[in-house]
Amino acid sequence: MQDVLGESDAFLSFTEQLSRVARVDRPVLLIGERGSGKELAAAKLHYLSSRWEAPLVALNCAALSPTLIEAELFGHERGAFTGALQERVGRFEAADGGTLLLDEIGLIPIEAQEKILRAVEYGSFERVGSSQPTSVDVRIIGATNADLPALARSGRFKEDLLDRLSFEVLHVPPLRERRDDILLLARHFAARMATELGLDAPPAISRAAQAALLDHAWPGNVRELKNVVERAVYRADGGKIEDIVFDPFARRSTTTPTDPRPAAAPPRGGEPAPSVAAGPTAAPPVGTLRDAIARVEMEMLRRALADCRHHQRRAAERLGLTYHQFRGLYRKHARTLAGD
Repeated sequence: MQDVLGESDAFLSFTEQLSRVARVDRPVLLIGERGSGKELAAAKLHYLSSRWEAPLVALNCAALSPTLIEAELFGHERGAFTGALQERVGRFEAADGGTLLLDEIGLIPIEAQEKILRAVEYGSFERVGSSQPTSVDVRIIGATNADLPALARSGRFKEDLLDRLSFEVLHVPPLRERRDDILLLARHFAARMATELGLDAPPAISRAAQAALLDHAWPGNVRELKNVVERAVYRADGGKIEDIVFDPFARRSTTTPTDPRPAAAPPRGGEPAPSVAAGPTAAPPVGTLRDAIARVEMEMLRRALADCRHHQRRAAERLGLTYHQFRGLYRKHARTLAGD
């Protein structure tokens, strides 16, 4: 709950919608990208509802095979299948009186969807291996980044179930639509990490590091931001955060890359040395001159950012540009760079 922070218009609008529907005892679907905070939103929805004193039970439907998900949801009787050595209560029964969060709901097999629909419509179901109905009172919250209407049109999601679950559909805003929240969240994560490391105070975040955080596309959303900031605090070792590492898999080099090719022999008698690329065997570049220039610009941007660990002012210096010139070039190719 403590990570549900924000002051941007997109975040405040979303939380207002969430608070409003929390009071209505009906199913809700949360649609959002990975790492955007769907589970935290579901928890807030539960604790703002009249069911807040009852259990909040979650099931990640992507973590289970189709053969196990039905038993996880509805429980099973002893001897219902090989390995069922004793009776087991499912998630629906465990959430009785409270809320059941079905994460990655778009991955639930059609067979299990049939039983979920019955449980939603009639408040009862049968355990696996039993013919006796079990009654429950459960509010369902579904979370996914899938296009559920498209799944329903293709026959992979029951339209009747989608109708029942979509009393309200809330779209969790991605972090790129919450630019005003990035530094607020970064300071929050930095303070928590500093406490975990036993530091007296969280490290300050330099202006260059703040600019890097604001410029990043955040495909992994809040989860990615949390990892990036915690890593920066840990690597700062109690000092000021100067560098931001977005890709921990990228190699960090302390030397300037050198050209492995042998240097050309000096020219004799003032004659210019012949070009390596000259001659009829040199392959002409593909595309227009403008395309070739764009390719060179993007490649040099990638190399400079990688060598400078995504520190944009240092990358600008490496390229012989002012920071404003670099920012203009970066914005020109931002969409392509973000897709790398």
